[in-house]
Amino acid sequence: MPRHSWPPHDFECPYPHNCPYLDWLSTTWVLSEYRRINKTRNEYLQIIDRFRDALDESNRRVRALERENAELKAKMTLLHQRQFKANRRKRADETEVCAKEADAPPRKRGAPVGHPGWSRPVPTRVDRTVHVEAPSTCPHCGSAGLLPAEGVHEHIQEDIVIRPRPLVTRYVHRRAHCRRCNRAVVQAGKDEIPNAPIGPVAKSAAVYLRYRIGITYRKTREILSELFGLSCVPASLVGFDRKAANKGEAIYEDLREKIRASDFLHADETSWRNDGLGHYVWYAGNEDLAYFQIDRGRSGDTARALFGNFAGVLVRDRYAAYNGIGRDWQSCLAHIIRRAREIRQEHSLLPDAEKDPLVAPFCDGVATLLARACVTEKQLRKGTLSWDKAAGIEVRFTKELGKLCKRTLGFKPAETLRNHLMGNDQKRLFTFLRNPGVPPTNNHAEQSLRSMVIFRKVSFGTRSEKGIKTHSIIPSLVQTARRQGVHPRKMLQTLLTADTATAQAALYLNSS
Repeated sequence: MPRHSWPPHDFECPYPHNCPYLDWLSTTWVLSEYRRINKTRNEYLQIIDRFRDALDESNRRVRALERENAELKAKMTLLHQRQFKANRRKRADETEVCAKEADAPPRKRGAPVGHPGWSRPVPTRVDRTVHVEAPSTCPHCGSAGLLPAEGVHEHIQEDIVIRPRPLVTRYVHRRAHCRRCNRAVVQAGKDEIPNAPIGPVAKSAAVYLRYRIGITYRKTREILSELFGLSCVPASLVGFDRKAANKGEAIYEDLREKIRASDFLHADETSWRNDGLGHYVWYAGNEDLAYFQIDRGRSGDTARALFGNFAGVLVRDRYAAYNGIGRDWQSCLAHIIRRAREIRQEHSLLPDAEKDPLVAPFCDGVATLLARACVTEKQLRKGTLSWDKAAGIEVRFTKELGKLCKRTLGFKPAETLRNHLMGNDQKRLFTFLRNPGVPPTNNHAEQSLRSMVIFRKVSFGTRSEKGIKTHSIIPSLVQTARRQGVHPRKMLQTLLTADTATAQAALYLNSS
């Protein structure tokens, strides 16, 4: 007989307090216990759900930390590989070369194929002639009884002349009387620095050795003493530098105004130390001018104070302090190419489980595309490619870049680079195609700062505000002189002996 799922509406249990079907337990108590246990079960289920959510969140956090740890390990391994290179040669299977290159014999050391040879030019003058008699014995086999031969053999050799003592000049001044000052006055003679026991040639040579060659004060003193017989102390050399800086301060200020009026500039900065505090060397210049400024800050305010009302094109890196300077700017493609290769190398060091298969093609594509852009700029500059095609080339490069950056990447550094390439500054990647003469890389600024970086290793920075002034003015004048085709030592000699107008004319000797 089937059982009803629900009792009749008028049913009353005859055993409310001791039911024989429940081992004589009270049905009211059993029902209350059932409801309480069901409520407790629901509470336990909620606790389990909360623990499960916390566990899932912890697993996600552990996964993210494992991925971050793998990326940091790859970055540290890459930094270690750069600092400590393997003390062995790479095998053919370790280099990314094709099979044809791997099977080819090793190339002879020397200049690359097509590089023009170099030989010393024949001097245009001969200062002295030495006649050498014919040998009596053969220099090769040592045999005697040599026979006379017709003709002569000429050999031209260049050497330097070192005078073991300084040139001492006595200046005898005729005096005149000034009625206004009521005292006797004299004027400086040729190549004379009034009241200075050391002349301008030695001073300019010392400054040149310091700021162009990068020699310390003590070694400069040794050169002057041992090669030229001029004795001095290192403190005197510091005075030479300050004298040159004071004389060139007006030219330095005028150089800053010329920098601000340029059509395009390169900009970069590097660290510096002054009396133990962090400073920065700012550089602004082009192929004709060079300007250095040591400043405490590295903010946008410092950059705006340096460049002033510059209205040209600024070639720069991705540092945000340069934003808003100039009417337009060119992002350094060399920095992006180098960064793409670093990201690819760093990504290759990750475990296989952490790798994103899209990263390597993205990095290779970006590096190849921007390298082609640099080659295109060279072709435009040389005239092998017409500037009429520049606009179309820019459109093509932009489309190719858009295809490369279309998909999201799972490697954080690669995704950061992708966002930058697809951001608002994308049009600044190909500014050189819209402005003839603007280079696509900022290598010029890095090469210009290299002398300051080497000088920083030699001098360990500066110690005073006067040192900051000296180390800003003299490198600016020295590098500008070299770019103007003027020998820096001769310019420094003129700076120490002449007025500001004459020294400035000597600095821009080859300028139009």
